[in-house]
Amino acid sequence: MKHKMKKRFSMLLAFLVVITSVLVQPFATHAQENVDIEAESAILVDAATGKIIFAKNVDEALPPASMTKMMTEYLVWEAIEEGQISWDTTTQISDYPYSISANNSFSGVGLRQNQDYTVKSLYEAMAINSDNATTIALAELIAGSESEFVKMMNEKGEEMGLPDYKFVNSTGLDNSSLGDNYPEGTEPDDTNLLSAKSSALLAYHLVNDYPEALDISGIPVTEFDGQEIRNWNHMLNHETTFLKQFYYKGVDGLKTGYTDLAGYSFTGTAERDGQRFISVVMKTDSEEERFAQTAKLLDYGFNNFETTELYPAGYQLEDQSTIPVTKGKEDAVSVSTGQAVSFPIKKDESDAYSIKYTLDEEKLNSDGELTAPIKEGDVVGTAELVYEGENDYGYIMTGSDGPIDLVADESVEKSNWFMLTLGAIGDFFADLFTTVVDWVKGLFS
Repeated sequence: MKHKMKKRFSMLLAFLVVITSVLVQPFATHAQENVDIEAESAILVDAATGKIIFAKNVDEALPPASMTKMMTEYLVWEAIEEGQISWDTTTQISDYPYSISANNSFSGVGLRQNQDYTVKSLYEAMAINSDNATTIALAELIAGSESEFVKMMNEKGEEMGLPDYKFVNSTGLDNSSLGDNYPEGTEPDDTNLLSAKSSALLAYHLVNDYPEALDISGIPVTEFDGQEIRNWNHMLNHETTFLKQFYYKGVDGLKTGYTDLAGYSFTGTAERDGQRFISVVMKTDSEEERFAQTAKLLDYGFNNFETTELYPAGYQLEDQSTIPVTKGKEDAVSVSTGQAVSFPIKKDESDAYSIKYTLDEEKLNSDGELTAPIKEGDVVGTAELVYEGENDYGYIMTGSDGPIDLVADESVEKSNWFMLTLGAIGDFFADLFTTVVDWVKGLFS
């Protein structure tokens, strides 16, 4: 009897497992319609195209804390690229960064004076351990003083097109924490400001202009001056058991941030199967939450979007594949899109997009014709992508969601003078005939 009951129970359990797998599996792989992010502001961006995937309160300028250091990192890479410094360049620590490093409230790496430090070692301490004093030392090395470096930061912010930003120091600390050392031209109670959109755009430039920065930001643990320093990005593959809970496959950057005023923020980035996203969460409630909310954003991106070529280069609209040409050896020219249109879209949503041509009116005569000569590749108009779905957030870069070039597919030579003359004579007599006919009609009307 017990044997039969046990057998029936086993069969029932097996049946439940099968039914559960059938019912649950479709829901597990079903694309999310939206995502609820518990942060003051948040954004998710495709790193290749700058397409915004998700946005929440992205234009509010908030204190970014140590996420400010992404701009310092960018300017270090730029100085190296321009030959101003190298990774092997050495510098010593002035009184200002030394005082910051000696302040236990900042948990620094413990810099020493009268000792040479390489740019590489200082950069690693800044990018991996978010050290403030090494950041100031690099700023002084590049610009002579942090005050001059802050000017460079704001100039670069304008050059990058950051929409909402204010840099008052190189570290992200509140100026009030710097004592009398706050940079000249700023106020003692000033703090850096970035919106989530600006932080994402700054990260976009860093990741795309200097992808090698991710080789450093992705290091969980390293050594500095004989001591072990850890990365505050807990989503990396740390060996510590406690930190394993935050690990997220593909994450290799980018910068955490925390002050009492800023709360817990994080600009992250992850790559899977050749697709990279940049995420920002600002002013979350705790250190754990900034990583939990980042994981939500990245899951939303990887699970719901895939990079799709909607229209290839050379795409033509059937009813607008040619444009009439005047004064040419051909009467028309074939036109098509000058480049492919690719970016991440929600899975199975390709039907929500269409394309529209707009001809450049300045290049057309009154009859809507192009005038020869025309060269292959000449831009004759634009092809604009039209989205008919919901929640299109545009692009992270201003103007990037602009139209695509509509180009001539072949050259059309100008007709020779004899043919042009015959054409002009023909046009003259055609116009004359029309005028005479109209005149005669007028006599009998």
